[in-house]
Amino acid sequence: MQKPTHNDYPVNSLVRQRWSPRAFNEKPIDKERMYSLLEAARWAPSAFNEQPWRFIIGLKGDGTYEKILGTLVEWNQKWAGKAPMLVVNLAKKTFTLNEKQNVTFKYDLGQAVSFMCLEAMNHGIYAHQMSGFSPEKAAEAFHIPADYQAVSVTAFGYYSNPDELPEDMYKSEMEKRVRRPLDETIFFGDFEK
Repeated sequence: MQKPTHNDYPVNSLVRQRWSPRAFNEKPIDKERMYSLLEAARWAPSAFNEQPWRFIIGLKGDGTYEKILGTLVEWNQKWAGKAPMLVVNLAKKTFTLNEKQNVTFKYDLGQAVSFMCLEAMNHGIYAHQMSGFSPEKAAEAFHIPADYQAVSVTAFGYYSNPDELPEDMYKSEMEKRVRRPLDETIFFGDFEK
């Protein structure tokens, strides 16, 4: 399903088409497409080319998938369990070269996930990023070292029938996409102006 957007200025079609549905069908993502998503993430920019991101991939039906699903808050478990692929997005908190704190590790991870989501859209695959999960449960379930932090989880899959969603989710699924006006987001000078 496409949700029309109103863009004040021209943007890439993948940016226009991208949105975060909850209605996924269980059709598997083939291996080549899955690796295309991950390859796009690999080429994201990062401070000092640290590439701090790491991804734990769960495919529907495997134990990793069930563990990832178990880290999600109940609201997200209701719909995310239909997506064929769940990914824990994590990143290294220090630089490998000198072990100093990398203050942009989450920023860099966000860029990699964004690249992955746009590449997914290029293949007709939708992504829904979630902060509603337990990083502590993920760290325990996957033996994540202390120098890494699980930051989010992303569900990937093909769009399905929104009628299968619970009523409260259906409403948000069908709502028009909106964004704050650009003139409330950018500043050419002082923040208050």
